[in-house]
Amino acid sequence: MKLPKKTKRYCPSSNKNTEHKIAIVSTGGKRGSLKRGGKVRTQLRWKWRGMGSMGKYSKPAITKWKRKTKSTKKSVILYTCQVCKKSHQSSYGRRVSKVQIEEKVKQNQ
Repeated sequence: MKLPKKTKRYCPSSNKNTEHKIAIVSTGGKRGSLKRGGKVRTQLRWKWRGMGSMGKYSKPAITKWKRKTKSTKKSVILYTCQVCKKSHQSSYGRRVSKVQIEEKVKQNQ
């Protein structure tokens, strides 16, 4: 998917149509199983202390026994207003294999 470097769109903070710069946001940052929230979640499900691991901490990686991985990743687009410098994301991520941000080339004819 090819995207321009800049586009005109509505900015909610300045309440008008302004020029926006486009960037791609990585959709990483997975929830860790050893963080506080992950431990609390397993405790609530009766799967942590005093009950054995119940398979949660002893299973092989999910890719070995369950499914193939997806061939594409979701890419989220970040729009930065050039007037107020505030950023906002696209309302939904697009599942595409490759995203290119390119400058518009004007051809004189």
